[in-house]
Amino acid sequence: MNKKILILDFGSQYTQLIARRIRELNVFCEIISGHKPFQFTDDIQGIILSGSPMSVNDSDAIRPDLSSWANKVPILGICYGAQLIAHQNGGLVAKSKNREYGRANIEIINDDILFEGLSENSQVWMSHGDSIQQLPESFVVIAKTAFIPVAAYKFNGYKNKVYGLQFHPEVTHSVEGSLILSNFLFHICGCTPNFTPLSFITDAVQKIKEQVKEGNVIMALSGGVDSTVAAYLIHKAIGKRLFCVFVDHGLLRKNEFEEVLESYQKTGLNVIGVKADETFYSALKNVTDPETKRKIIGKLFIDIFQKEAKKIPDVKFLGQGTIYPDVIESRPVHGQSETVKSHHNVGGLPEKMEVDLVEPLCFLFKDEVRLIGKELGIDPKILQRHPFPGPGLGIRIIGSVTPEKVKMLQEADAIFINHLKESGEYDKVWQSGTILLPVQSVGIMGDERTYEFTVALRAVTSIDGMTADWAHLPYDLIGKISNDIINKVKGINRVVYDVSSKPPATIEWE
Repeated sequence: MNKKILILDFGSQYTQLIARRIRELNVFCEIISGHKPFQFTDDIQGIILSGSPMSVNDSDAIRPDLSSWANKVPILGICYGAQLIAHQNGGLVAKSKNREYGRANIEIINDDILFEGLSENSQVWMSHGDSIQQLPESFVVIAKTAFIPVAAYKFNGYKNKVYGLQFHPEVTHSVEGSLILSNFLFHICGCTPNFTPLSFITDAVQKIKEQVKEGNVIMALSGGVDSTVAAYLIHKAIGKRLFCVFVDHGLLRKNEFEEVLESYQKTGLNVIGVKADETFYSALKNVTDPETKRKIIGKLFIDIFQKEAKKIPDVKFLGQGTIYPDVIESRPVHGQSETVKSHHNVGGLPEKMEVDLVEPLCFLFKDEVRLIGKELGIDPKILQRHPFPGPGLGIRIIGSVTPEKVKMLQEADAIFINHLKESGEYDKVWQSGTILLPVQSVGIMGDERTYEFTVALRAVTSIDGMTADWAHLPYDLIGKISNDIINKVKGINRVVYDVSSKPPATIEWE
């Protein structure tokens, strides 16, 4: 049985970062909602309580009973988690006299294995309105800051050690935060750093074999990293019992359907290619609302996919390339968050088909999926492809979708991507694309007046897509791209560059 760290999410914006840092230390972890009770299992080696926008003093604050857990495994509370532990044991948590937000330096006042190897006055990141004013009896302060008397504490009153940190070790501004987490994982919880690509593949293949004992699996391929890696894993487990469908909804990048279909067929996968562009264009005519477009594309995709599925005998399972950010954004792990946007790769199909889901990647982040793909020997050209939305160019055309607009955007997008590759910038960027705006403006080409469309170039840097910064591409490169698009794509006379980050903006415009 693989061991894991359980992260209870109370709604912090940093919860996914905790998971990222733990995975980077080659330890498997899972995020679950702190709002709901869970069944303790023997594979849990430690529990981490996340931060939260709430106060432990709020009438509707989440206050799960921690005592039973602490008698089974060590616990680490971060920010709200630390305050929750103190509050439940009789400590005083109240509004801070001086709200501490940003960088701070901790002074270790009691040596402890949690801080082993830390520098003197190590820099950490604070983000809290409440603070612990008085610790419960038998709790011991192990660190403070210039403004916070309890920056970290420990308690040995349970069978296992319990720690609380008022700061956030998971963010990069906590310079030695990974060391603190490492000490908790390895010295306190006794974890083994065995969560590697090879170990994941071995476990995933075995789980798929156990799940898919009989019958066939059908799966939709998109040409992207996630669905490709998932298909390879399922194929490795059950071979020719996996049947893949690759639908061309007419909203892919230039020449993508033909090129990707050919690359799939060379791998030995059972792949069926379906051309359906006219069907999608007809259904999207005069539709401008982005969520409506997504739902139309998703429904049509389901209809076409079901039609193909009926041609395949004994289909009992549906394979999907769902990854962790899809799950987090579409099925929030904490009850008070909002769905950012719908993803048709994590919803809809199971309701329409009497099948069970096979989602081998649903606990992985994008960079982890790429590492798995590399271990599987997948073509680097596929693994290094930028993420591309399931609805494709349908949500990169702001407003109504027409075949003419798609053609225009495909040409502009191809110029952008080719320049990124030729300049060596493509692999430095997490995701890139071109957005066609519903804005026409006056221009001059030769001696003629034009009144044509504007496109926005979007390129971002990121680790896992949960947060992103706009890519600082060289100005001369942006200039070349702009000139090429305007000179070579009829209908476009203006190019702009998007310099907004996520948050507050999303990576896609729709």
